[in-house]
Amino acid sequence: MKPLGTHNYFVYILTNINKTVLYIGVTNNVKNRLWYHKNPESKYTFTSKYKCYYLVYVEMFMDINEAIKREKELKGWSREKKVKLINVENPEWRFLNEDFE
Repeated sequence: MKPLGTHNYFVYILTNINKTVLYIGVTNNVKNRLWYHKNPESKYTFTSKYKCYYLVYVEMFMDINEAIKREKELKGWSREKKVKLINVENPEWRFLNEDFE
């Protein structure tokens, strides 16, 4: 078990190949989560339906409650505001999946 305060949690945004759909999630393991999005147990998940497998944005947190709070905040934003956030950190919308392999 990790000591208190040493966990890492990530809020992330995925998109599809055409960058027309956005999905926001939270995880403690980006690599594993990306794999599960591409290989879901059910074909009826949002990410499989819309083929959202491409990571374009990530934020790291030490506290799960802060990560969940941020995830909910981002989910409440308009698409325009989410796009602006991605553009600040990843203006070319480069797919970041390889950074977590």
